[in-house]
Amino acid sequence: MKANCWVGPNEVEVQDVPDPTILNSRDAVVKITSTAICGSDLHLLDGYVPMMEKGDVLGHEFMGEVVEVGPGVDGLRLRVGDRVVVPFPIACGACLACRAELYSCCENTNPNAGVAEKLFGHPVAGIFGYSHLTGGFAGGQAEYARVPFANVGPIRIESDLSDEHVLFLSDILPTGYMGAEMCDIQEGDVVAVWGAGPVGQFAMDSARVLGAATVIAIDDVPYRLEMAASQGYRTIDYSDTDVRSALLELTGGRGPDKCIDAVGMEATHGAAHVHLYDRLKQAVRSESDRPHALRQAILSCRSGGIVSVIGT
Repeated sequence: MKANCWVGPNEVEVQDVPDPTILNSRDAVVKITSTAICGSDLHLLDGYVPMMEKGDVLGHEFMGEVVEVGPGVDGLRLRVGDRVVVPFPIACGACLACRAELYSCCENTNPNAGVAEKLFGHPVAGIFGYSHLTGGFAGGQAEYARVPFANVGPIRIESDLSDEHVLFLSDILPTGYMGAEMCDIQEGDVVAVWGAGPVGQFAMDSARVLGAATVIAIDDVPYRLEMAASQGYRTIDYSDTDVRSALLELTGGRGPDKCIDAVGMEATHGAAHVHLYDRLKQAVRSESDRPHALRQAILSCRSGGIVSVIGT
């Protein structure tokens, strides 16, 4: 089959690689119908993530059709012919972390968890297409992919929604949703989202779904702000606007109820806007000398506001 393979820093190429096969009883093989390039793939491309090997198949955002299942896969959970979205973490479903629904912390799927713990400070689950640091599992930027523990991860799609409408359940939509969920948004809240990139857009949508009455996007990229405005969100261009004054004006002088750090979430997805941190620190400086510039900016907007900071 054809697959997008890592060759070396700043070099990938489509190569012929062996078709995946069932290796364990709970495996499935998925024929890929749609896949995406995640911003965090840039960390692999740039050579910042260790333990990449020449020929590694990239991709952790993918979906497709189940074409083969192992004998240990529960037929009520997954069958040949099912259309599925495959989440990026590989979870066993049985360990303490999985029983607590902390699937990205699965204790059984990453054979190199000890090495990951030395780098990150904590172990992580196995991840598709994301170096041997997270298990060396072949990714989904390919024609087919082997999915271990297929009873647990794949999300069966039983509607007629297009791939484009459900593919992002694999990674980026849950990232934005988690940022909003951690804010404990209440009905009628005013929510400011710092960073209006892809994760920020999903965080805004999630905030609205969770009950926010007003969502404010803060960025300096025109097309991002235009996209946010087209969805009915208020916008602030920090490049030519005093952010704090604009927030106070948009909220009747009280500031936002909750703030989401989509910049930090984007940083984990390859768009580390260092200049945005600096500008936000200048725009809204808190009195205390906190180590995190963006947290300074957010906390100074409204004392006591709940802050969601992810990936920073």
